[in-house]
Amino acid sequence: MRKDIKSKAIRRLKIIEGQIRGLQKMVEEESYCVNIITQASAVKEALSGVEDLVLENHLSTHVVEQMKGGKEDQAVKEILKVYKLAQKKK
Repeated sequence: MRKDIKSKAIRRLKIIEGQIRGLQKMVEEESYCVNIITQASAVKEALSGVEDLVLENHLSTHVVEQMKGGKEDQAVKEILKVYKLAQKKK
């Protein structure tokens, strides 16, 4: 994994960890439902940002190497798999 992407992903995951703790506390304290839903939505957005970073890493490292190494079919399959996963989120 590229060092710059790894550090960004770890930073974001630590933030998400704090958000999850806050979300758990909100549920334990029976906070207003809309506030809990709003916080849960923020966590999902943050996780999506981590996914984007990992995808960027994969495309810029593994896929490039696959293409250079004559494994174009494997690269295309993986890209299509990620695309299909993204479509399920919509």
